[in-house]
Amino acid sequence: MFVTSLFVLASFTAPEEIKTNPQSMIWLVPLVAAIAVAYKATKVPKISARSFLRETVAVFGSIVAFIIVAALVLHALAWLITE
Repeated sequence: MFVTSLFVLASFTAPEEIKTNPQSMIWLVPLVAAIAVAYKATKVPKISARSFLRETVAVFGSIVAFIIVAALVLHALAWLITE
């Protein structure tokens, strides 16, 4: 058990290399999901499963949509500057 714990802790000593390609945006999905759940958990006055899930999905979708729009705008801007 102790050796396994050391191996798990040792894996956090080197950063994960994330390349700069469109597929690397997949790494954002768990982060955005955690942010949406934590944000809604702190903002909803009364938590019921149905409304919490609906509002969390709405926040998740809006964050992902904003990230996609921002990425497309930045990509277009970089293309205009470099061409």
